[in-house]
Amino acid sequence: MKWLFPVLVILTACSTSISKFSKNGKWIDLTYEFSDKTIYWPNNPVGFKLDTQFNGINDRGWYYASNQFFSPEHGGTHLDAPVHFASGKWTNDQIPVDRFMGQAVVIDVSSQTKNDIDYLITVNDVMNWEKIHGQIPANSIILFKTGWGKFYPDKSKYIGTNGAGATAIPFLHFPSIHPDLASWMVKNRKPKVVGIDTASIDYGQSKDFNTHRILLSENIIGFENVANLDLLPATGAYIVGLPMKIRNGTGGPLRVVAWVKQ
Repeated sequence: MKWLFPVLVILTACSTSISKFSKNGKWIDLTYEFSDKTIYWPNNPVGFKLDTQFNGINDRGWYYASNQFFSPEHGGTHLDAPVHFASGKWTNDQIPVDRFMGQAVVIDVSSQTKNDIDYLITVNDVMNWEKIHGQIPANSIILFKTGWGKFYPDKSKYIGTNGAGATAIPFLHFPSIHPDLASWMVKNRKPKVVGIDTASIDYGQSKDFNTHRILLSENIIGFENVANLDLLPATGAYIVGLPMKIRNGTGGPLRVVAWVKQ
């Protein structure tokens, strides 16, 4: 029974922390549900599938339900593990758990994207934001709000095409992060996570995915298709984004939430 006391201490601490969060703020879900409407890269041959294994009264006379699901790693609200574009870097299951949570900043570039569906977020955008809100601390979670979340799950508006297969990829259009900004963040701000409310941290017309390659090679994690960024303040939100723990995974479905002070 020696183990019981430390377990009780931990449970009490967790309960106190949760109670403190609940009293002083609220939790906001930043995750799109997974369904037949979930948006994936066009060359994924199959999207999300949920099949019923059993749903009803079993032979013992009581109700039971169970499903099985299939999903590509990259689609909907999901994680990009560093190994996705950087050989030898962390796989999904190797990422230290503390990398999935932390203080967040939300950089709003929606005014720039209104008239440019291929807008690339720049260093100047971030520096202009910092003139108002202060320098972004190291190990922050940096989230970019393009305003594209208002289009989800309308594929034609959100990613630029309803097409499927490799032939649809040239028609992808949505804003995202300029590789020069990715390099600048690595050198000058050292975030633990970079996330965005579009389908990719590289813009739709990217051919070389340099933003992915720059960030992920430094073991900086990507959050893509993040929902409800319009509900977060520019600073002060605390993010928790836990992916399905897939051994050797390059990414995976992500449940990400934010705590915001009231």
